[in-house]
Amino acid sequence: MGLPISLEEIPEGVGRHPIVTYALIAANVIIYFVLSTSYSFFGFSSYNEVLRTLGMYPADIMDPTKFYRVFTSMFLHAGLLHLFGNMLFLFIFGRDVEKVMGHLKFLAFYLICGIIASIFNTVSIAILPTSFLLSKVQEYILPWMIPSVGASGAISGVLGAYLILFPRAKIIAIFYFFPILMTAEFYIFIWFLYQLIMGLTLWASAGIAFWAHVGGFLGGMALLPVFVDRRLLNIIRRYRRLLSAYYSI
Repeated sequence: MGLPISLEEIPEGVGRHPIVTYALIAANVIIYFVLSTSYSFFGFSSYNEVLRTLGMYPADIMDPTKFYRVFTSMFLHAGLLHLFGNMLFLFIFGRDVEKVMGHLKFLAFYLICGIIASIFNTVSIAILPTSFLLSKVQEYILPWMIPSVGASGAISGVLGAYLILFPRAKIIAIFYFFPILMTAEFYIFIWFLYQLIMGLTLWASAGIAFWAHVGGFLGGMALLPVFVDRRLLNIIRRYRRLLSAYYSI
């Protein structure tokens, strides 16, 4: 997938300042660097043990004593590239979504989308053939025993909300080293189609929980009417219409 590098965002002063988005990014970055470099301080023998202990195993969604892993797994990442990609998407799309939800609603929305993503991941393992879920490297490992980590399920929900809120916003994305200008709805549609195709093919197991992304995305779209602040949304949409009219003169 092409990486988004710039988005036509809501200017500062219009809507609430996205402090939760920045706080989530900071928390994810700090947690990764602290646990990956000082895991022994917390009683772990390696960072892999951290991921195995605090990651989300599919069966945990049905075990109340281990449900906390749904939340701990959202703040763990397998490596720097994993962390960078997720935080880039959260930074690009999260700010404007928070501005039309407010701080506490956005935080609740983000966490609930992460829960929905974990549920979809569990359901996919329960109903899809094993060959769809395991790579050749993992073919002797039961899919129920593979923990998932990362913020991508929750961030997928943010993309689902953004698609409904600001479909015509302009975005610049890098595809094979070339920057391309497109609308947010086109970019997000391509992103979702990619998740769906990968989730339905034998390539679906490159260590990525594609069905968690699909679930988080659909959950974000479904939950948006509950969490959006209609007054702020109307103000922002009027501002954008005025801005568009100004530039068309």
